[in-house]
Order: sequence, then structure tokens, then C-alpha cells
Amino acid sequence: MIIDTTYLLPLARISVKYDLLRAIADGKIRGVDFSDLGVSLISLFELQAKASKLGVNPEYVSKAVKVILRVFRIIPFYRRDVVREAHNLRKILDDYIDCIILATAITLKEDLVTEDSDIRKLSNEISRKYGIRILSYNNLIDH
Repeated sequence: MIIDTTYLLPLARISVKYDLLRAIADGKIRGVDFSDLGVSLISLFELQAKASKLGVNPEYVSKAVKVILRVFRIIPFYRRDVVREAHNLRKILDDYIDCIILATAITLKEDLVTEDSDIRKLSNEISRKYGIRILSYNNLIDH
């Protein structure tokens, strides 16, 4: 399962509405372990950019990146198959970083967990064409 950058932000002390990692740690999501989660390398850049924009202490960001590198499977955004698929996705998705993250899930044939509305709008099309699911926090949480 590939997770979008949003879910990494709390590691840098950036508040988000849906704290997926906390829910996993608290056992609120069954059948998902941290070792099951993959992250596109581009998400580390995106996390740093967001933290900088919000004025987050660089030490928090540095620690967050170290945790991410240690805990999650990191998938390079420069893999040939990811680059190729991201290029194709550009036709239907405006944000190139989102294209890379979605392309990562597609090329690895893994579900993507995201709150991004543009990607979620394409959920049915992505499922039909690539055989992966686009999920959100609410799809995973045990209510």
C-alpha cells in the first residue's frame, strides 16, 4: 500500500485532519502494519516544502525524514516505469507530484491511500484501467 504525503505530515508536527499513522499505531486499522506501507521519495521533498511554507522548525523536519527513511519502503520517483506512467497521468491530473505518487502505486500494483480530491475523482477510472484501489482514511478506519 502506498500512502500519500498528507499522512506523513504529523511526523513533522504538522496537524492533519486524518492521522493515518496514529490510527495504525493505535490499532484502529486492522490488517495494516507500518511495514506494509510504501512512500514515494518525492513525498519527502513535498513534506519539506510544506513544512518550510508553514515555518516548521527544521529539526522537526529532519527527524521526520529520518523516521520515514527508517520505517517505510521508499520508492524512487526516478524509476523508469514511474517516470513513464507519471508522464501518461499528466493528461488527466494537473499536479505532477500527484502524478508521481499515483504512478508509484500503479507501477507497483499497490493500492493508494490519499485524501486528494483530484485523485479520488479518478478512482473508478484508475481501478478499471490499472486494477488498484484508491482508498482514504475513512475506507481503512474501523468505525
